[in-house]
Amino acid sequence: MYTGEKVRLRAYRKEDAPKAQAYINEPEIKRLLGGAPFPLTLGDEEKFLSQQSAWNDTYSFAIETLADDYYIGGCGLNRLDWKNRVVEIGIFIGDKAYWNQGYGTDALKILLRFVFEQLNMNKVSLQVLSFNERAQRVYQRLGFIEEGRLRQERYVDGSYHDMLVMGLLREEYEAVQ
Repeated sequence: MYTGEKVRLRAYRKEDAPKAQAYINEPEIKRLLGGAPFPLTLGDEEKFLSQQSAWNDTYSFAIETLADDYYIGGCGLNRLDWKNRVVEIGIFIGDKAYWNQGYGTDALKILLRFVFEQLNMNKVSLQVLSFNERAQRVYQRLGFIEEGRLRQERYVDGSYHDMLVMGLLREEYEAVQ
């Protein structure tokens, strides 16, 4: 378990599956993540959670509030490249009552600390849809730099959108700590 000022990152629990499924199926969350428009079943979510292992090249944490131990979303490592010391991360806050209050920023700070200080990564990368300006501002505040643009990479709500590729190097992370 890893703790910040507002949230902690912990292992997912079986009892998180129904809420995680509801979060991921919420239309605005699905839109911002740019994933497949098909609804996920509870079985899909339970299978995903059961496959989480510290021995995989992907790993997800549940994001839980410190004040009341309430599960609000998730974040994690999507692709770990041990040889090159690069990891791709992702995050979502599923409970909209916790949007725009610093919970996602705090979770990302914890995740970055884990990635750089525990896993000894040299670079963190992520992808974000071009219309998700709120997320881009958070990433930029934490030091991420736009490294590229995948043109018309995702089809969302009837039109194609660019996907921005952003990165943060260890030296950049250390400079702001």
